[in-house]
Amino acid sequence: MPETSFAADSAQSIQRLKQAYDSIKAQMSQVIVGQDEVIEQLLIALFSRGHCILEGVPGLAKTLMISTLSRCLSMTFSRVQFTPDLMPADITGTEVLEENRTTGRREFRFIEGPLFYNVILADEINRTPPKTQAALLEAMQERQVTVGRVRHQLTDPFFVLATQNPIEQEGTYALPEAQQDRFMFKVFVNYPSFKEEIEIAKRTTTLMSDDIKPVLSGAEILELQKIVRQVPASDHVVEFTLALVRQTRVGTPGSPDFINDWLSWGAGPRAVQYLLLGGKARALLNGRSYVSTDDIAALAAPVLRHRIVTNFSAESEGISADKVIGRLIQETPSKEGELTRDPRFQKIFAA
Repeated sequence: MPETSFAADSAQSIQRLKQAYDSIKAQMSQVIVGQDEVIEQLLIALFSRGHCILEGVPGLAKTLMISTLSRCLSMTFSRVQFTPDLMPADITGTEVLEENRTTGRREFRFIEGPLFYNVILADEINRTPPKTQAALLEAMQERQVTVGRVRHQLTDPFFVLATQNPIEQEGTYALPEAQQDRFMFKVFVNYPSFKEEIEIAKRTTTLMSDDIKPVLSGAEILELQKIVRQVPASDHVVEFTLALVRQTRVGTPGSPDFINDWLSWGAGPRAVQYLLLGGKARALLNGRSYVSTDDIAALAAPVLRHRIVTNFSAESEGISADKVIGRLIQETPSKEGELTRDPRFQKIFAA
């Protein structure tokens, strides 16, 4: 179904995606208290065919949230606890030498690793060495793994949900920028509110059971992912997205002074792609068949925060990546026509 015919079926498409979202959220609410924004971003990434990394201090139910989501899906699930001694073969799989009882000859047989599942929980991903991180990077981007000289295609859908702890850095290996860029979102999991923590305390200290039921199959998710890509985005929305991303690139014509003062480097084209895809999914979840600049602005932080790098000057002033993104949104005109008339943005589009 081309984008031109999307409007004719938009009501049905919106209803399908919204129903899937509501069903998963209702199932997860049996276990997870609050965290509505985190759950929304997880599901937007799922419907947009992207991967997601969750960052938060211990005890905020990051692992529980991901495992609960997997129970809502009729797909295979594997959990990998990343440790400093984890090797690439531990996640990709390995070849073993076996004897063929019929011929008596010895042959190599490939035994699949945990990456050959639909939903992968990469727990504490920053605790494994770069060699293993590189094996995961190939799987995330190419949706395949290479063992020896043979490439093995992964199952589809394929969804990597990673967690990491921001406070304990001893014995960790920071994710390289190339791998961080493969994650659609970097989601911050914050402390619950007072009322939410009361509910958590009650639920986890009494005899309670849940009845999580799978509500979406792999085939249905693939169909929803196609629907998301068919949502049209106007030229103005695309220009607004490009304006946000291109402003983060240090030293380029039209970049604001605070970007040159606070950033070492900015986001690449993949940020534009993920902002638009996420905006399409968010538009459907909000009952619209078109993307607005509000959708792009709402997802700017989780898409950009791990793609821009603040420098020493910003850190000394207490300026975080999220503060830089917030200021960018404030200084980027969202009304149609304002961008193209602004001399500063004319330089950005001409570069």
